Amino acid sequence: MEEWERWERRVQTAAHPFAYRLLSAAAARGPAVRVPRVGVVVSDARLAREVLLDTEGYTKTGPGAAAGLWTPVLGQRVLINMEGAEHAALRRRLAGLFTPGHVAAVCERVLRAPLDDLVRRLAAGGEVDLVRVVRDGATDVIRELVGLPDAGADFAEASAVLSSVRLWRTSLTGRQAARARAALARLSDAAVTAYRAGDESTVPGRLRALGLDEGEARGAVGVLLLTGTETLVSFVPRLVALVHDSGRGPDRITDALIEEALRVTSPTPVMLRSAARPGRLGGVRVAAGERVVIATLLCTRAYGPFAPRVRPGADRGPDPGPGPADLRRLWFGAGPHFCLGMPLAMAEIRAVAGALRAFPELRVVDRRPARGVLVPAYARLSLRAVQAGRLITRPAPPLRRPRRPV
Repeated sequence: MEEWERWERRVQTAAHPFAYRLLSAAAARGPAVRVPRVGVVVSDARLAREVLLDTEGYTKTGPGAAAGLWTPVLGQRVLINMEGAEHAALRRRLAGLFTPGHVAAVCERVLRAPLDDLVRRLAAGGEVDLVRVVRDGATDVIRELVGLPDAGADFAEASAVLSSVRLWRTSLTGRQAARARAALARLSDAAVTAYRAGDESTVPGRLRALGLDEGEARGAVGVLLLTGTETLVSFVPRLVALVHDSGRGPDRITDALIEEALRVTSPTPVMLRSAARPGRLGGVRVAAGERVVIATLLCTRAYGPFAPRVRPGADRGPDPGPGPADLRRLWFGAGPHFCLGMPLAMAEIRAVAGALRAFPELRVVDRRPARGVLVPAYARLSLRAVQAGRLITRPAPPLRRPRRPV
């Protein structure tokens, strides 16, 4: 087993020690396997895409699906737990807030100062925890989009509640849901102000124009806060760790390498659906109301180890060779529920990667996988710059978190 594989296994087992081994064992038995107390586990990309595209046969709103976890906390109409024409209409109207040009401009405005500070500290010989840098930056970008002030403690509380979700549970407990609702309500108080102002450059203002009420606007903001930060905090440090563990430097991070890292890490390792009608999936009989667990991580890793390919002489840009048709960014979903925030995620990833390219070699000097979290991640990934084969160890200035733009 290679170094990157050992660390990725540690990240997965620290987050879900039982579920990761359970899903891996199920995948070894076949592309679709019924697991007691869990559901029908799918570990084949073709079958996974079949489920995701068939929204009438497999829904997010049935028993055991994603809505059972999110609706008690976020409300009924927040994209993540909607289906059909209503979902399509809301998604279409929100799409303007997530165009590549718009999100790139937001990231440039919000992340320029903190990333300049990251480069300054590394160049001065400082040790930098990339997890903290990415978390602060991703949270600030989301706050900029939704018009929220700094409220880190409440965000951490809500995130901690949702991290207690386990694969065999079909919903949060009443106490967990109440705690998450209270934390998100405190976080999104400012969203109501933006909603009432009607500024359509923010998510709450756009939702008001679409006819959603204040409660629904709060729920949408909660989705962005939780899903728009945790997946970035999961992926970017793991991307840099993959580069380090495979003997590459940050200057080798191209779009092709980013896509390959997304494939082998799959920051959304599991997707949940509920069978709306009886049928068969990969030879397994599925009953109406039965939960289907798409093991995205196992679907994508089945195509081999981490092995990015780049066009000869290319500095940036995707690999021109076509990948397997069943993959096609499966880690972002497929069909009507393909991740609306994908352009935002890619803009943030490229921004951090672009800052780190200033250092042809970075050393991971300390790392610790996060334990008991919903999205597998590092709790800490500390970096130092290397020059002429030696670590830069001059005392560095203290970390400054620049003030958010007004």
